[in-house]
Amino acid sequence: MRQETFDSVLRSTWNLVSKMYNKEANKFDSTMATGFALLSIDAEGTPSTTLGPKMGMEPTSLSRLLNTMEERDLIYRTQNPNDGRSILIHLTPFGNEKRDDSKAVVLHFNQLIEKSLSPEKIAVFFEVMSCIKENAQNFEHFTPILKTE
Repeated sequence: MRQETFDSVLRSTWNLVSKMYNKEANKFDSTMATGFALLSIDAEGTPSTTLGPKMGMEPTSLSRLLNTMEERDLIYRTQNPNDGRSILIHLTPFGNEKRDDSKAVVLHFNQLIEKSLSPEKIAVFFEVMSCIKENAQNFEHFTPILKTE
């Protein structure tokens, strides 16, 4: 019988990766969430309404993060010219510098993983993650699993 479940391995692994990213971000006087946000903002600006889902953040948490980023002069907000009801988030020159720092850290970690695994194992990893993602997206409710003995 398998001792670990898929979700426990995902959760514990992500917890370690998150701690690693936060430790690295701290060297740049930042956080993992800020770095992720910087990487999620497009050069031409990103609608604030699409940023939350893109990052998997709730609106309240995202709002706090964006306010902090604006206070640190990483971003600025403008009215969306295509939709007067929405706001575009843009990077400042300082935000672009910090985005480059975040990108370098992510790419370095990615290279470390790629060096440690064969192309076949990498392909299987992405196949498994795709399956987990698809099942989670299509999940409706728990149904009893019948034991066959």
